[in-house]
Amino acid sequence: MSHAADPVRGRAVVVQPNEGPSYWQPVPANGHADPKFYPARTGFAGHSMGFQTIAPGARVREHSHGEQVELQICFRGSGHVMVEGARHRLVPGTACFLGYDVKHEIVNDGPDELVMLWVISPPGLEDFFQAIGRPRQAGEAAPAPFERPADIIGIERRLGMNDTR
Repeated sequence: MSHAADPVRGRAVVVQPNEGPSYWQPVPANGHADPKFYPARTGFAGHSMGFQTIAPGARVREHSHGEQVELQICFRGSGHVMVEGARHRLVPGTACFLGYDVKHEIVNDGPDELVMLWVISPPGLEDFFQAIGRPRQAGEAAPAPFERPADIIGIERRLGMNDTR
């Protein structure tokens, strides 16, 4: 195999904290999502990565990914994750592997923002955050809580998520 045809061989991308897209997220998560690496930025189609900041008292509702595997690492703050009905504490350094169709919910029950690093394969979570969110500029004040789009189920299905309501 010729290495010359490999679009990521020899390619590196470095992203600073306030670089790249950022999207305010609707209730119940509030907070914001910050995709950092995704195919359009890296040239690599295998996965995407970013951070999700969840406001105190907020949560990422229970869902699963039918055709994606997700890795999550608690980066800052505290809370808990429900995985298939089992509760697990989240503190900086807690790592979660979530295979296909694994139901999970993230809850910020701490006093500060909960920041999760996520890696998903194949990519697409970055598109979901953009589709349901509102553009955010670093340092701006959080908007008043806002509802998810009316067509959220269609968005989730199109982008590989399964709402488990």
